[in-house]
Amino acid sequence: MTVEAALEQARVRYGPLEALHGVDLVFPAGAVTVLLGRNGSGRTSVLHALAGVVRLAAGRVVWRGRDVTGLGVHRRVRLGLTLVPAERAVFASLTVAEHLGLGGAPAAEALALFPELTALLPRPAGTLSGGQQQLVAVARALTARPGLLLLDEPDRGLAPAVTARLHAHLLATAATEGRAVVLTAQSLPRSLTGAAVVHVLHRGEVGFSGEPSELRRRPAGAW
Repeated sequence: MTVEAALEQARVRYGPLEALHGVDLVFPAGAVTVLLGRNGSGRTSVLHALAGVVRLAAGRVVWRGRDVTGLGVHRRVRLGLTLVPAERAVFASLTVAEHLGLGGAPAAEALALFPELTALLPRPAGTLSGGQQQLVAVARALTARPGLLLLDEPDRGLAPAVTARLHAHLLATAATEGRAVVLTAQSLPRSLTGAAVVHVLHRGEVGFSGEPSELRRRPAGAW
């Protein structure tokens, strides 16, 4: 397994509260990694630490063998990282077509995957529903072809059929294009049983790391 990125003894603090308690996590290249846990478990803090949205109080962020702990968000983006947050992931005044044009690839690629966006192309993103906005944000991120794609609950507000289509695309393109995908969820969907690794977080610590099949064999709450 080739490692794309890793957190080493990572601690994240928000004022007096510590969200990650010295966690060690490895994210393989060319594969999908799923971070599971309830709200407040530390899933989003892991993504933000990888992206540079928050600075570590201790520990390191390693990307492609390089210590990038001190690099800001914009420098990590230029190196090929894309983060899609769970909320406020679009520019309200830009149309859907303008969003898709930001990724650098033809919009036709995104529309082939998400034909639901075709009728929405002329509309400002701020007029869309939450699920539609999430779809626009994910489509824009995919067109950018990042080397490391971070998705915070990308299925929020999406129809089950659209979610399954997205998961299948992520699994396929990670394998064929060598992209590392890290996404968060509250429970493991069946459409992501092909993920390489699942990490379960609980109160800022890693309670389980393994393959999806191993997780499914464990009793609920065993971590």
